[in-house]
Amino acid sequence: MSKCCSSHGCAAAPAAQSPRYRRVLWAALAINAAMFVIELGAGLQAGSVSLLADAADFFGDAVNYGISLLVLGMALTWRARAALFKGLTMGVFGVFVLGWAAWSAVAGTVPEPVTMGAIGALALLANVAVAVML
Repeated sequence: MSKCCSSHGCAAAPAAQSPRYRRVLWAALAINAAMFVIELGAGLQAGSVSLLADAADFFGDAVNYGISLLVLGMALTWRARAALFKGLTMGVFGVFVLGWAAWSAVAGTVPEPVTMGAIGALALLANVAVAVML
């Protein structure tokens, strides 16, 4: 309770007020948005549900970083609402991927493995870069 500043919720943590922290979030947002576009295109071209699922994950991460930037200095109530929204959107992405995978299985679609491997390696590098920054 000693850290609460008013009845509107608790203040943002000192790290959240740091300009470096905001720059890291912006960089993570940019990397995830770029990988979303790359994987979406490659997934559609290769007929890969795996790449499309990972593209949806990158999209979700990019949106989540954007939301985090938006609510960074807001009261705890708004940050909690943002976290709930982020969780719900990830659930929607999961349902989408399951539906697409079922459709691909019924249709007998076979993905192109070389594209999947190359883009998968790029996605790994992007995720490592974001993890190192955070």
